[in-house]
Parts: sequence; C-alpha cells; structure tokens
Amino acid sequence: MRDIQHKLSVARGEKPAELLFKNARLVNVLSGEIHETDVAVDDGRVIGFGDYDAKEIIDLGGSFLAPSLIEGHFHVESTMVTIPELARAVVPHGTGAMVIDPHEYANVLGMDGIRYVLESSKNLPIDFFIMLPSCVPATHLETAGARFTADDLRLMIADDRIAGIAELMNYPGVFLGLESELAKIEAGRGKVIDGHAPGLRGKNLNAYALAGVRSDHESTEIEEAREKLRLGMHLLIREGSTERNLEHIIALVTPQNSANCSFATDDKLPGDLVSEGHIDHSIRKAIALGVPAVTAIQMGTINTARYYRLKNHGAIAPRYWADFILFDDLAAFEIKRVYKKGVLVAENGKYLRRENAVTEQPRSTMNLSYRVPGDFEVRVPEGGSAKKIRVIEIVPHQIVTKEVLEAPKILDGQIVSDPERDILKLVVVERHQATGNVGVGFVRGFDLKRGALGSTVAHDAHNVVVVGVTDADIVSVIQALEAMRGGQVAVADGKIEAALPLPIAGLVSDQPLESVIEKIAELKAAAARLGCALDAPFMSLSFLSLSPIPALKLTDQGLVDAVNLKLTSLIAD
Repeated sequence: MRDIQHKLSVARGEKPAELLFKNARLVNVLSGEIHETDVAVDDGRVIGFGDYDAKEIIDLGGSFLAPSLIEGHFHVESTMVTIPELARAVVPHGTGAMVIDPHEYANVLGMDGIRYVLESSKNLPIDFFIMLPSCVPATHLETAGARFTADDLRLMIADDRIAGIAELMNYPGVFLGLESELAKIEAGRGKVIDGHAPGLRGKNLNAYALAGVRSDHESTEIEEAREKLRLGMHLLIREGSTERNLEHIIALVTPQNSANCSFATDDKLPGDLVSEGHIDHSIRKAIALGVPAVTAIQMGTINTARYYRLKNHGAIAPRYWADFILFDDLAAFEIKRVYKKGVLVAENGKYLRRENAVTEQPRSTMNLSYRVPGDFEVRVPEGGSAKKIRVIEIVPHQIVTKEVLEAPKILDGQIVSDPERDILKLVVVERHQATGNVGVGFVRGFDLKRGALGSTVAHDAHNVVVVGVTDADIVSVIQALEAMRGGQVAVADGKIEAALPLPIAGLVSDQPLESVIEKIAELKAAAARLGCALDAPFMSLSFLSLSPIPALKLTDQGLVDAVNLKLTSLIAD
C-alpha cells in the first residue's frame, strides 16, 4: 500500500479521507448481512466504516453499496471485440474484475497471443487476471496454430497477473495420469488449477480431482454438479450466450455450500452482454430462482476472489480496492453506478471512460490450402454401401452434441445435403499451416433451406468451419473468409448476405463495439432468412469443432468420437 502511515492516520480519524460514501446500505459479503454505514476511501482503497471527515462526500441516500462483480471464467475472444471495447460492454453492468482464459488467442497465435492480451488489457477500469491456456491444441485430433507445453507455462506462471492454469480440457489425460498433463498441473503449483470435465462422474472424476484440479464450469445437470462439489471442486455456474446451465443446477446452492460456488459466462456475445447483462444477469436470475440476494452477490464477488486468490478484490472492507456498485433494489439488481478505485466509471448504463491506447495488431493468420471440388465431395465407397451415416445433432443452448444415425441422401454417387430433413454438409478447413487438411461431415439443427454460413471462430483450433446446402456456396464462404483475413459470413447463391470481418487472429474485430453488435445482428438476420432459427447460429457453429466435448464433432482431421477421443468414420455401416 502506498504511504501506509498516511492511510493509518486517516483510518484513525486524524486526517480527512479523500472520499466518503455516505448513507450506504452496505451489502457486506464478508459478514453476510446488509447494514447501514458510511465508507471512507483514500488512494483507491477502502479505509474504514463509520463517521469520517472527507474532502469529498458522496451521499448515496440509502442506496445499496456492494463490491464490483467478478467474472469467474471467460474467453474474451468470444465477444469478437478488443478488450478495451469489451470493457465498454461490461463495466456499466458492474463488472470490476475478470478471470480470463485467452485460450483462443493462444491456439491461433501461441505466446504472441498471450502477450497481446496482457498488453491490450492494461489501464482499463477492469482488472484482468489471466489463466494460462493448458490445452493448446485442445486435443491431438485437430490442427492448431501453436502448441504449449508445461515448459511454456513455467515461463509465464510467475507474472502477478497470471492467476493459474486454465481449464484442463484433456480430462482423460489427467485422470489416466499422462505425464504431459500432470506436468502442466505441476507448472501451476502454488496457483489455481481450473478444470473442464463435462459429464465426468465416478472414479475417474475422483482421479481428476486427486490430480490437483480444483474447479469445473461444465456441469449441465444437478447431480453431476453435486458430485463435483462433494469432491471439493469449486463450482463455476455458467450462463453464457449458448451455454445456459444456471437454471438447471442453481437449486444445488444452499447457505451451507454457497461459498464454493461462483458465476461464469465462459462465452458471451457482445450484444447479449450489453442488453442482457454480464455477471449481474446471473445474479438476477439466481435471485429469481430462489437464491437469497446476499448469497447470490457473494457468488458474484467474494467467492470468486477467494477461489482465484485475487488480493483485495471482491469485498468492501479496509485495504480492499474501492471497487463499488450502487443499486436501489435487491431483487431487480439494476446497476446505477460503478466505481473503480473510488472513481465513477459508469452511470445509468453509460460508460464514462475514454480509452486512447492502441495495441498493435498481431500477424495475419489465414493460410489455407484446399482443392475444389474434390476436398468437399463425399463419395459412396466403390463396391460398398452407405445405408447410415453419423450425423452431428445440435442440442439447443448447449455445447454438447448428439450422435445420430441417418440414411444419407445420395446423388450421382455422392452423399449430399438434405435440407428437407435438415441434414446439412459441414466442412472444416485447416487455416494455420496450409496443410491441406479438410474434414467433411453432416449436421442437424441449422435448418438452412439454402446458402451457407461460415466462420474462422471454431473452438478450439479455430480453423474455418462452414455449414451449407450446396458445395458451391460452401466454397464461396471460404473464399470470402480468406479475403477478409478471417471473420463470419452468410452466403446465398454465391452472394454475400452479411459479413463480419475479424482481422485480429481471425477471432476479433478492430471496429467499435456498436459496429460489431450491428454486424452480428445482420448475420443472425441473414441466417434466419436462409431458414435458421437458432438463437446464436454462429456461436453454435463455432462449437461443432470442439473435439473434447461429447458426443460427435468435426475437425480438420475428420469426424471425432468426442466420448472416446478418437477419429471415427462418417459411414456407419
């Protein structure tokens, strides 16, 4: 603390504080109560409670005062805006700190991606704490732009802004004791080790926890979440744009176990962050579903700070940063004002800061090699048959998928899209090393009647992923994405219907928040015109390559049995 003797003198009441937040109903997340008091602040920190003299008095008139909110697990790239633009979206919703996993930047850019995040997240009214990506690439079944080993993690782990090791997605590798995975856990010794274990139960979950993994954000069912909580894992309850798990597991939270529960959004579109909210939305929803208001606020503040060991964050008490939110109604939980280190940074939904710093963009990442039309055709084997094919079926509002067997539509010896049955061709093209790898499969859930949708946001390797009715439109999408240096696009009959260029790593726009939100809305509208009724079609598309998530996925290497983490065949005869 700067000038501790001065602050001690202020705390004793011998000198005036810089600020006094007067007439507050303090939501005290440490004592679990709401009490009336005044809060003195000096040099950006809380000095004490009570009757203090101050150079400036801010009369709160009986409003609730609570600590700023903390995001427990987030991929900043999912917003498709730069980190300064992300701050504009979430600060008005009360977010004062975020624990982020720049897993996507790392998969595309390697160490350069982590450096870019560290640099572009400085000097903002949010404190960003970085978890080092542990699975780059996520599995051996996809081609990413980089590879991280335990040695790479050791090089960065000591940085004060590094909170630990991010989600260990290769959970079979952990519970089976692979040396490569255990070495990553060892590299993070002394800091937090985050988990990622969708559907993992029983003895293998015991082994996963025993290895040193301390959290999970992938629970979609209450009994799965309960089992993880019983093993001492911190439960990060997720509510993103696509992954909406809160209402399915929030009933698990009780006064006895709530200290081991927090909120996370994981992936959320910028329009949803602005209109629906961030962690404040999770708190509102939890309260509406029966969680006591103070408990819900603890889950969005002090619980997260304690789990990630964020010093002086997550509460209002002497020595803590003066990061505050102000609101008038506990149940409605609508944020009126947001303070960062005692400075007003947002009011009534308006962001009050002006960011001038510009971080140099990283290198271009579009390096494709493919053959038209051969790489996109699926021919019935000579002398063989194709009575059934494996089809990826989307589960609405989830990132898990189903594997279903369907009779294919065959035309001139080729298996083709069948829009009448909502069975559409899905293509993944490697974009980092020009390997020429192209994966082809089929998916149900988009309901496109014509055209194609494509993106260079495709978890986790972020190769080009396209779903379409015809090969011609699929190729048109790929060509458009190449020309934009990455992005998202909707095409019909060879014509671009809507597009969002993402020149920063093929993941993020260099344009302002409002422009990106507008273009995302245009893309959704274009997808709807083509027949798609999904709430977030491009986010759903982006998860179809996520090979560690069951049940069936597609990467540049082919169709993946994500339950057993191995390649499988399209034809199921």
